[in-house]
Amino acid sequence: MTRIADLELLVRAAELGSLTAAARALDWSPAAASAAVKRMEAQWGVPLFVRSTRSLRPSAEGERLLPHVRQALQALQHARDAAQAQHQALQGELQLALPSDLGRHVLLPWLEAFQQRHPQLALRLHLADRNSDLLRTPIDLAIRYGAPDAATQVALPLAPDNRRVLVASPGYLAQQGSPATPDDLGRREALRFMLGGELPASWPLQVEGAWLQVPVQGRRSANDGEVVKRWALAGLGIAYKSWLDVAGELAAGRLVHVNPHWLGEPSPLALVVPARRQLTPAVRSLRDWLHQRFAAMAKGEVP
Repeated sequence: MTRIADLELLVRAAELGSLTAAARALDWSPAAASAAVKRMEAQWGVPLFVRSTRSLRPSAEGERLLPHVRQALQALQHARDAAQAQHQALQGELQLALPSDLGRHVLLPWLEAFQQRHPQLALRLHLADRNSDLLRTPIDLAIRYGAPDAATQVALPLAPDNRRVLVASPGYLAQQGSPATPDDLGRREALRFMLGGELPASWPLQVEGAWLQVPVQGRRSANDGEVVKRWALAGLGIAYKSWLDVAGELAAGRLVHVNPHWLGEPSPLALVVPARRQLTPAVRSLRDWLHQRFAAMAKGEVP
């Protein structure tokens, strides 16, 4: 296999028109440089240079090879630069705002694995089901449901096809029955999530191709998504949750998808930063890490 150092000598000798000058520039001995050229000519089976007493120039074969050698050396240098930049960038500290349910049960182990790969990077996690003001708080990035404000934020998609789903425990459905119509749903116990302190009076659902605002009621509501899921697991009613929040419970049979032919509203998940300049290599690397795992999750694979 041809050594990278030999290729660098080949290019430098062609540029300088002298093997001795190339050896001097690379801090080689003239004998080592001459041996490297002979080694490459033997490996490739062609003469690389035409020599005279005063000059050295590439042979016809050498001229044809030089563009490919230069391209290969450039590609190797770009790879080195990228690796060094990433290694240097994945240091310091990132402050992340995460949704409470998704953060605790899905993101936390993935972030731990990411941090194990980058031990010089510190993560500070802020878990809450309210949208932090990224311009006024010391948050570097947020993982958020819903469409971001494109005018003031930069968003990198993580799970763009995510939706909300109706879920309940098998025990609750065995006792109360699965709602057959939107009116039936309105008579069940709705476990409602409050965002920004607002108690939803209805849930948007697509039923037989038409979007409806289905009125709901119930005695239990919370501003914490994990609490709503716990109520559903305890058999206390029906919840309207992001599929990402309940995928594990659905796969394990602890929760049941209520009327899967009713489509819930889209709930895309994105990594959000306040400005493009904050898309550092560390942020981009974290986004790629999470995006791969959400894609595997959507396919039913264990990330």
